[in-house]
Amino acid sequence: MLRRFRGESVHKVDQKGRVSVPAPFRRVIEEGDPDWTEGLNPTFVLIYGMPSGHCLEGYTLEGAARLDEKVARLPAFSRERRALERLLNTQSVYAQVDENGRIVLPQRLREMFGLTDEALFAGMGEHFQVWAPKAYQDDMAGIDAWREGLDEGGDPFALLDAMDREGRS
Repeated sequence: MLRRFRGESVHKVDQKGRVSVPAPFRRVIEEGDPDWTEGLNPTFVLIYGMPSGHCLEGYTLEGAARLDEKVARLPAFSRERRALERLLNTQSVYAQVDENGRIVLPQRLREMFGLTDEALFAGMGEHFQVWAPKAYQDDMAGIDAWREGLDEGGDPFALLDAMDREGRS
């Protein structure tokens, strides 16, 4: 079983756009790059065309391939398929972790997402997100508000129990 992206951490972004990828994230990226071997720099995909539009979404090569496979199951030439193919393929870039554990964020993406001085990496299981710390705090405030409005004492994990009772997985 592959490792998952977990945790959150803030890292400095230097003048050239270099930022350190959290070490546990690097292990997941390595596992998800079928061409990676010891001594090589692992490659992954950063998607900036996702619906939230507030952060970069990082996928291993295998994770990006799984997204592509889901899109490919849509009817050929359908509007939905064409739109998703464009969002996933034109609004994404390959990134490579260097020998020092850093990536270079292109200036355009740094400007687009406000990643000037710091970048917050947030593990999301099968993928990770890269946020400007203030934008992440704002988003977390929205999640906290949602959680407070839930039934059963605000326990979001009760939703998983309800899915089990309904036979969904």
